[in-house]
Amino acid sequence: MTISTLPPDRNLPISPMRYDPRFQVETKADNFDLASIYRLVRRRMIMIITITMLLMAPAAIMIFGLKPTYQGWARLIVHQPLATSLDTDDANHSDLLDAKSETERLLSRSIAERVVRELQLDVREEFNPALRETSFIERIRTKVRALFDTKNPTSPLRDNINAIIPEYFRALGVWHEDKSDVIQISFNSTDPELAAAVPNRVIGIYLDERKESVRGRLDAAEEWIRQRITEQQVRADTSRDAARNYQESMDVVSKEDAQEERIKSFLELTGREGKIEESRVEVEAAISTLETADNASVAAQNIVVPDSIAIKQRDLRGQEQDLARLLETYDGNADAVVELRGEIQESRADLELATKQYLQTMRIKLVALDHEAEAVQSRLVVANEKRIRDALVQTELLRLQKIAEKEQTALDKLENQRRDLAARALLPGAELEVLTPATVPLASQGRGRLSYLVGALLAAISAAITAAFVIEMWDRTVRSFDQISGMARTIPAGLIPRLARREHSKTMFTHIPVPMFDEAIRTVVLSLKQSNGGKLPNSIVVTSAHSGDGKSLVARSLAIELAAAAIPVLLVDGDLRRGKLDSFFRSELTHGLNEFLNGQADFRDIVYHHPSGIDFIPSGNFSLQRRVRPNGLAEIIEMAGAAGQVVIFDSAPVLASTDTVHLTALAERTLAIVGWGKTSRRAVEFSLQQMKSSRNSEIVVAINKVNPEKHALYNFSDSELFSKSLMKYYKLKV
Repeated sequence: MTISTLPPDRNLPISPMRYDPRFQVETKADNFDLASIYRLVRRRMIMIITITMLLMAPAAIMIFGLKPTYQGWARLIVHQPLATSLDTDDANHSDLLDAKSETERLLSRSIAERVVRELQLDVREEFNPALRETSFIERIRTKVRALFDTKNPTSPLRDNINAIIPEYFRALGVWHEDKSDVIQISFNSTDPELAAAVPNRVIGIYLDERKESVRGRLDAAEEWIRQRITEQQVRADTSRDAARNYQESMDVVSKEDAQEERIKSFLELTGREGKIEESRVEVEAAISTLETADNASVAAQNIVVPDSIAIKQRDLRGQEQDLARLLETYDGNADAVVELRGEIQESRADLELATKQYLQTMRIKLVALDHEAEAVQSRLVVANEKRIRDALVQTELLRLQKIAEKEQTALDKLENQRRDLAARALLPGAELEVLTPATVPLASQGRGRLSYLVGALLAAISAAITAAFVIEMWDRTVRSFDQISGMARTIPAGLIPRLARREHSKTMFTHIPVPMFDEAIRTVVLSLKQSNGGKLPNSIVVTSAHSGDGKSLVARSLAIELAAAAIPVLLVDGDLRRGKLDSFFRSELTHGLNEFLNGQADFRDIVYHHPSGIDFIPSGNFSLQRRVRPNGLAEIIEMAGAAGQVVIFDSAPVLASTDTVHLTALAERTLAIVGWGKTSRRAVEFSLQQMKSSRNSEIVVAINKVNPEKHALYNFSDSELFSKSLMKYYKLKV
């Protein structure tokens, strides 16, 4: 590794100005734009292409293995039989059957089994899984299932219709339009003739099944009605016999003349009772008048009396008038007056006698009327009881007759239903109006293979890009100083590009330059100077969070760079357990740092003087763990400083050894190496926290193994560091 000019002495300041780190981090906002997507796709292009090819391989095999599928379809409307619709009394009755129910009947298992048998679908590989060759994916699935299922899976039988029916239903489609009652039947098959034959055969089998179903239902209903008729006939006969027996046992008069005679007799008795009551009232009034009056002639004037009494009363009244005329002419002692008065007395005595006799007659008549009234009343009571009894009997007889009529009506209704069922049995189950019968399709169903390939390619690319996005989102590794800018007291030292395997040998004591890598190492040296006040630190610890980040390469590259600049360097392999720097120097020393710290070797015994001007101390025997010289590292730093050498420690990873933390506390500067795209931000942050101390408060950080092409595709502030123009410049320089 060469430089164009020799720098001044390392202990002299470069200039009196204030030195700030060369790399000032400018945090960019995470703007997700089209350019970011383009960069992501470009940097993940290999992964996207790989995933796309892995997904397209089985998809292409499946697409090229597809056979053209043909679809045959038919359209129809299901009606009720015309005679059935004409037989109804409902004017609004529709002759269309329920489309949903008929659709389910078209999808019945019985129709499917008949179609499979009649069209011999069981001998076709398309519908019989037992005839197909088991695919590789299916064999893998069977083996995986066998790991969890202890039962031995049975291979499908060739004649097993249960395995054919699902394939048949998968190819069959039966549906009806929402705004009409049109039913459509479709069938998909690789055979166009079969695709047309299945819908037509389904229609024919549906008619047969519908007719048999209706006939079976009618036969069952007719048998049920016959049983009902037999039972109803027994009930009707029983009710008629009950009415007839009741009429005979109760001697119910059913003739109209006898009924009128009974009514007439009852009316006559009622009229007779009224007349007796009237006569009795008249007699009681006459008796009361005659009994209460003092003068019989006066009492006879107020009531109706017989003619004999009336004549005597009229004669008495005439005599009294004659007496009054005589008294007008003669005085009261006249003979004519006296004689007339005597006649009046006799007439009055006869009238009173006749009146008393009439009174006695009235009393006898009253007694007779009472007797007659009692007789009529008793006859009325008997007639009324008989009338009430006849009414109850007639009511009960009428009830029994109504029951008999009701049972007979039910019997007649059942007979009518039986005759209607017998007539319906002669009708078909349903009438079909086939609007479009299924014909042999001329073109295959769906798109061509090219369309499927294009769709699969687009889907595979989308899945690959999605996977790239997911991986990018889960990527927590460090790729730029923008990602660790939030960590306090860190100094960016630059980005170190990765070396190809053929370039690793160029960086070891050869004069073949690697421009980008050499420039990055010079940038790290400059950053170390700037962070140390403009001069190189006396001691530098090169470490990392994990192994494999390239810290050893950076440490020896720094040593080579300083040696090329005529600066004395002491490179120490500080990894006391896994140090491998000796393989590069081939010092063949038997002692190293482990022996020095354990007191088994002197300082002069462990230092190897390389012709390039680098002094090197190997790690020594890894099995030695005892430390006799706890301050041995500090002594090495002091002796190297006394000799004017810059000590570079290639220490163990921070998270793997506590010796590194102790060493960073002794050294003047610490250079932390972060693996680009390898070390996580959390590991970097934790390792920096472990190394920070009062003396080594600021840690210089360098990102190693940077892929220049990929790094330029990120949207970081330092992405332009490896731009295309710079990379072309370095290549031309080489």
